[in-house]
Amino acid sequence: MEELSMTKIRLAVATADDAARLLEIYRPYVLTTAITFEYEVPTLEEFRARIVSTLEKYPYLVAKLDDKIVGYAYTSAFKSRAAYQWAVETSIYIDLDYKGGGIGSMLYHKLEEITKQQNIINLNACITAGNPESIVFHEHFGYQKVAYFTKCGYKFNQWHDMIWMEKMLGEHPGKPAPVIPFVKLYKHLSI
Repeated sequence: MEELSMTKIRLAVATADDAARLLEIYRPYVLTTAITFEYEVPTLEEFRARIVSTLEKYPYLVAKLDDKIVGYAYTSAFKSRAAYQWAVETSIYIDLDYKGGGIGSMLYHKLEEITKQQNIINLNACITAGNPESIVFHEHFGYQKVAYFTKCGYKFNQWHDMIWMEKMLGEHPGKPAPVIPFVKLYKHLSI
């Protein structure tokens, strides 16, 4: 797809009311790809709950073109133990009709900016090895491959390898600043 004019794209914080549209974007990834390892499309209620739960601590952003959501990105806990709180996992999904137009880059730039303001340092991306577009996209953003898991996911009657990529948003201080939950931060942000 031709690069969209960035003046036409507007970023916003996702809301529970966006769940139906986000689920429309996510559905083909579940049903036709191994990009996500989910077998079944979540229910609308489940997806809505995921958005609300994520927003308590992490950013969940949408990209809009003429008020139509065409992509979304968010961070989530890397692991649940307290010592991992300065690391997050990133996720991004773009409407298949709008891939390659620069929307993902816009979302990731803003996601990184917000995550840095939260005092989070490590960004981690879990990518199916058979998804070279995502690997190149993350390399463009400065992520490096840090782990390779062989045949760790089974979908569509075949095994899939998984790659973990990582990016540091800054130096690791001797004593890190407390992580600021997104819910306390976003009212002061310009998105």
